[in-house]
Amino acid sequence: MRRLDRRVLVAAAAIMVLLLVWGGLSLAWMLSTLEPVQRELVSGALMPRVVLALVALLPVVALAGWVFQLLLGKYVVPLVKLADAARVAVNTDVIKPLPTATTPEVSALTHAVQAVIDQREALKTDVANQVALASARIEQERNRLAALMSELTQSVVVCNLDGRILLYNNRARMQFRALSASPTLADGAELIGIGRSIYAAFDKRLVTHALENIQQRMQKGATQPTTQFVTTTRAGQLLRVQMAPVRGQTEGAEAQGSGASTSESAAQAISGFVLMLENITRAFEEESSQDNLIHQLTERSRASLANMRAAVEMLEFPDLEAPMRERFQGVIRDEVAAMGQRISDLAQQSSADIKTRWPLEDMLGVDLLAAAQRRMEPSVKVRVDQAEADGQIWLKVDSYSILQVLTYLSERLVSEFEVRFVQLRLGEKGGGKAQLDLVWSGQAMSTETVMAWEMDPMRHGTEATPLTVRDVVVRHGGEMWFERDRVRHQAFFRFLLPMADAREQLDAATFVRNESRPEYYDFDLFKVSDVGQHLDDCKLVDLTYTVFDTETTGLNPSQGDEIIQIGAARIVNNRLLKQECFDQLVDPQRPIPAHTIPIHGITPEMVAGKPHIGEVLPAFHAFAHETVLVAHNAAFDMKFLALKERSTGLRFDHPVLDTLLLSAVVHPNQESHRLEAIAERFNVLVMGRHTAMGDALVTAEVFLRLVPLLAEMGIHTMRQAREAAQKTYYARLKY
Repeated sequence: MRRLDRRVLVAAAAIMVLLLVWGGLSLAWMLSTLEPVQRELVSGALMPRVVLALVALLPVVALAGWVFQLLLGKYVVPLVKLADAARVAVNTDVIKPLPTATTPEVSALTHAVQAVIDQREALKTDVANQVALASARIEQERNRLAALMSELTQSVVVCNLDGRILLYNNRARMQFRALSASPTLADGAELIGIGRSIYAAFDKRLVTHALENIQQRMQKGATQPTTQFVTTTRAGQLLRVQMAPVRGQTEGAEAQGSGASTSESAAQAISGFVLMLENITRAFEEESSQDNLIHQLTERSRASLANMRAAVEMLEFPDLEAPMRERFQGVIRDEVAAMGQRISDLAQQSSADIKTRWPLEDMLGVDLLAAAQRRMEPSVKVRVDQAEADGQIWLKVDSYSILQVLTYLSERLVSEFEVRFVQLRLGEKGGGKAQLDLVWSGQAMSTETVMAWEMDPMRHGTEATPLTVRDVVVRHGGEMWFERDRVRHQAFFRFLLPMADAREQLDAATFVRNESRPEYYDFDLFKVSDVGQHLDDCKLVDLTYTVFDTETTGLNPSQGDEIIQIGAARIVNNRLLKQECFDQLVDPQRPIPAHTIPIHGITPEMVAGKPHIGEVLPAFHAFAHETVLVAHNAAFDMKFLALKERSTGLRFDHPVLDTLLLSAVVHPNQESHRLEAIAERFNVLVMGRHTAMGDALVTAEVFLRLVPLLAEMGIHTMRQAREAAQKTYYARLKY
């Protein structure tokens, strides 16, 4: 009503000015018709009483203003409220009675609008039924596929080409919870979720490299290309990942029909990828334990054999006394029993352990050289050449780690020996081995330097990996050494790598149909691409949101009040994902005022022993990564987060939208923009009010209903929404 109140004041002032002008003009006209003597007499009589005349006009002006406001409240205000209610009904799914009319004329208009809305709802229902019938079979197939993925016992994650997760099953959710650095806080939701980036868990370069391998295989005609890699997560877990492409009818396929090359269409035909995850941390540790056990068996058996040999040699003496003979025989018996026990222990443990090996994949040698050249040149900033290579050599390698080794050694050659170019060459060594050489011309290098480079952890710029060159060579069962070619004045590192058959190993997956429906999927994200887009210019319906709320010890963050609860949920692809939520109590490390407990219902006993804000905020920051923050009266909540930037080292520099301000944009004539009032207008059920999670869910439902109303006003993008919100009266509030 603020805008209407201002209009009333402006109208009343305008009426007063008009009356004064009219009175002044009337007086001037009357004086102009009189003779000079008469004019002087009238002026002398009226001028001292001008103020009295103006005072007499004030009741008239006040009466006119009152009549104007009465008419406004009786005819105009109901029409404005009717317009707001009609817009809500037309642009959202809210079905709610229209405001009560105050006059017969407005009542007739209300009935007419209600009839149009009812007719529209009937048409919408009919269209929805027709669409549902037409798409029933497609939806059934979609649900079968999604259900199949959901019920697999293996962890499965499906992503689009931007790495956005569009499907994951419950096994993957549980596994990511185990991989989370704070599983008790975010339940793993900061790593996995619909619309979240898989790169929050995996190195983007590693996934990109795997995609390149798949595209190369597709270009060569492979019908079911797959690849695999092993990676470590930030929580220190070791994962084996198998990747397969998701193909779709894309622009590339259309281009093929119009003359595009096979390689281009194959590369463009991928619309996403499937990751099948297996946590091999325990298996890898068991293999290390197995190796250690074998080592101990070898060392202890060597000592036992030495003791038995000495005892046998002593027993060969014919004049050995009986007690000594018995003693040496006892040594032999004891050592044989000990060796038998150790072998028995080893056999028992070996049968219980699960053996696992670092996965090596078949790859054409020339493809490895081409990938290395593409990776190395931007990194080392020198020319990388390829010598002639046998196109029939197939390697069995972990291509990503091999590229890491070649890039790491090249960077050190350039930085420490000022090498100006490097060369890659590949040939067959024999005995099932191929030799890969990294060649350069330059200064001589000592054996000590080579050994140091081989054993140092590899670094790439500011990034480091715990792997060494020796680790990679050992994993491949190969060798590596340094040589000089004095005839050509060149030096090279030579790697012996295992060869594979000249064919790709393509595994066929076996699927079991299951009719149950999955919980975590959104196939529409196949169409989403964030590449090259800026959030301010993105449409509101295309963005991913984290809707959150906080409960606090008080209303003065600058005076020491603290957060005691954070609740949040995600909106992805215009859907509220209630199963992906963040709900955490926080120990404020200060008393909770007694008068605030009836409001939020959080007692000191409930937060005792809970994580403090320094532990909770990193998990919430990860949960909200790459999303837009949404809150009601967001300035209040953001002030609490901003005050923790120095102590936590985290910056919540996400774009922010405020449902209070957006409501003021959409409904400027409404009297209240409190969360309860907006929820009532939109027919949103309020549950768990003044709990962080409850308020976050209500705010999310309200936001979803505000977006189409903003679109009707021409507000489609993030930039437009923020600019419109900043023009409202409530944007002046500060905390």
